[in-house]
Amino acid sequence: MLFSSSRRSRSPDTVRPLLDPDSAVSTPWQRPSSPAPVEQDDDSSRNLMIAASMFSFAVIGVFVSTIGVILPFIQDYYQLNDTQVSLVFLAGPVGYVMAARLNHAIHVNLGQRGIAVIGPLVEVVAALITALHPPFPALLMSFALGGFGYGLLDGSWCAWAAVMDRANFVSGLLHGSFSAGAGFGPIMAAQLLEGGGAGVSLVEAVCLSYAFRNEDAERYIKHERLQQVGASPATKMSKIFVYGATWLCAAYLLVDVGTESAVSGWIVSFMMRIRHASPSLSSVCSSGFWGGMALGRVVLGGLTDRIGLRRGIIIYLLCAIVLQCLFVLVEGLVLSAVIITSIGFFCGPLFPSCIVQLTKALPPQLHVAAVSYVASIGQVGGALLPFGLGALSQWLGLQVFGTMIAVQLGVCLLLWIMLTSPRLTAPSNMPDGDDEEEEWN
Repeated sequence: MLFSSSRRSRSPDTVRPLLDPDSAVSTPWQRPSSPAPVEQDDDSSRNLMIAASMFSFAVIGVFVSTIGVILPFIQDYYQLNDTQVSLVFLAGPVGYVMAARLNHAIHVNLGQRGIAVIGPLVEVVAALITALHPPFPALLMSFALGGFGYGLLDGSWCAWAAVMDRANFVSGLLHGSFSAGAGFGPIMAAQLLEGGGAGVSLVEAVCLSYAFRNEDAERYIKHERLQQVGASPATKMSKIFVYGATWLCAAYLLVDVGTESAVSGWIVSFMMRIRHASPSLSSVCSSGFWGGMALGRVVLGGLTDRIGLRRGIIIYLLCAIVLQCLFVLVEGLVLSAVIITSIGFFCGPLFPSCIVQLTKALPPQLHVAAVSYVASIGQVGGALLPFGLGALSQWLGLQVFGTMIAVQLGVCLLLWIMLTSPRLTAPSNMPDGDDEEEEWN
C-alpha cells in the first residue's frame, strides 16, 4: 500500500460543483442523487460521512506520496537500476484495476459499509508486509494489495461525492484532503516504512465503519430500485462504454494521474541527481508539490465556479505548462522548489473536475461503475507514465524529466478540450435498439 501509485487518484479522484452551462456536457439526465441516498440523511450523519471520507483520502495521500521519497532508498537497498525500480509504479494499479471490477458487486452485496471495512483492512495487510522489507517480488505484491484497498475507497467515495448537491465543494474537500495528506507523506516516510501505516489504516477503518454503519446493501439496492434499474453489474459495466465521455475521461485521467505520479515519483531523484540538492530539500519539493495541489483544490474551486469548469481548467493547465517550461530552464534549488509547488497548485483541480464532468454525462445508475473504471484507468497511467519515464531516463538520463512532464501536461490540455465538447461526449446509438432513456427515466 505504501508505494501504490498516485492519484489522483486517482484513484481517481477537487471537483467543482455543478457544471457551468457553457462547460457542461449536453445530456438529458438530471442531476441525480448519490449512489447511496445521502440526501435523505440528516445533516449530522452526512457531515460525519464526509469527514470520515476526508480522513480516508488523507491517509491514502500519505501513503501515495512516500514513493518519491523512498524510491532512491529502494533502489539502493535492492540494488536496482532506473528501469527495475520503476516496477513499483506498475504494481499498485494492478490491484486498483481489480478493485474497479469488484466495486459495484461489493456495493450490491455489502453496501458502502462493506467498502468502509474492506478497503482499510486490505491496506493494513499491505502495510505490514511492506514493513517486513521482503524480497523485491514480495514487495511488489504488497503494492498491488495496497492498490486494491485504495481502489475500493477511491472509486466509491469519488462516485458518492461527485453526485451530491454541492458536488464541487464536497469533492474538493475529499481531494484536498488527499493532497494535504500527501504533503505530510514525505515527512512520515521513515515511520511508515517501519509499520506505522498499519496503525493509521486501522484508525481509518474505525472511522469509516462508524460513519457508514447504516449504509448497508439493502439501502443501496433500495436506492437502485427507486431509480428503476434492473441491470446486472456486468451489464452496467458494458453500458458505460456507450458514452464518449467515458472514453475521453479515461484517456484524460490516464495522462493526468500519470503526470502527477511521474512528478511525485521522480522529483526527489531528479533534484538529488541532476540538481545536486540535499535529500531534505529534495523531499521538500515532493511535499511542496502535494501541498500546492491541496491548496489549489481549495482555493481554485471558488474561482472555477465563477469562470466555468471548462474555461477554468484550460487556464490552469496553461499556467502549469508555462511553469513547467520555466522549471526546465531555471536551475536554482529554492526557485525550483517554488515552481514545483506552483505547478501542484494549478494541477490541484484537474482530477476531480473530470469526475464531475463524467457524472454530468452519464445517468446515475452508472456512476459507481463509470467512476471506478475511469479511476482505474487513471491508475494505469499512474503506473505507465512514471515507469516509462524511468525507462527513458535509463537510456537518455534523468534530465529528460522536465521536458516529459511539460509534454504530458500539453496532452492533458488537448484531452480536456475534447472531454468538454458535447459533440464528442454524447452517447452513441444503443445496441439492439435499446431505448435507454425510457429504461432509465
